Amino acid sequence: MKDKEIFEKICHGDEQSLEYLYKKYYRMMTKLVISNSGTEQEAKDIYQDALVVFWQKATSGNLVLTSKISTYLYSICQNLWRKELDRKKRLSHEEKDDVEYVDTESKERAKIIHRCINELGDTCKKVLMYYYFDGLSMQDIADKLGFANTNTAKTKKYKCKKKLDDLVKSQYSESDFLD
Repeated sequence: MKDKEIFEKICHGDEQSLEYLYKKYYRMMTKLVISNSGTEQEAKDIYQDALVVFWQKATSGNLVLTSKISTYLYSICQNLWRKELDRKKRLSHEEKDDVEYVDTESKERAKIIHRCINELGDTCKKVLMYYYFDGLSMQDIADKLGFANTNTAKTKKYKCKKKLDDLVKSQYSESDFLD
């Protein structure tokens, strides 16, 4: 069959002509994807998507074919594969950025805070660790450390947090904590 004949049949909804195209250009279209960092499955998916695009445009009556069908399908496959590669690249960069943020920046900040907490007195260290790291309530902290009541524990936590803030500020610059 010639391109013009196939195209006319597809425009009128002939699915057998579409199957004919699928088989005829399968190798050419999948080779495009595979030779550009794609897998066999990705190549199949891209080619099928390209045929769907071709089918929709042809059956809508809005497509005027000025080249061979193979050339048109090839350009659709190329565009779809480029979009897919861009999407993969974006995802890869996002994952990489997330990993760097979590692994490097957060861990470094946590080390700085831990170093400074260890320089505080024993009571302050316990109050802050119980509150921020163990999630204990003020009542539990007061009971554990023998404070008179929760207000005493709150005041102690406030003063210890202030000491910690001052210690961090004296030893590290703001840029150590800001991006």
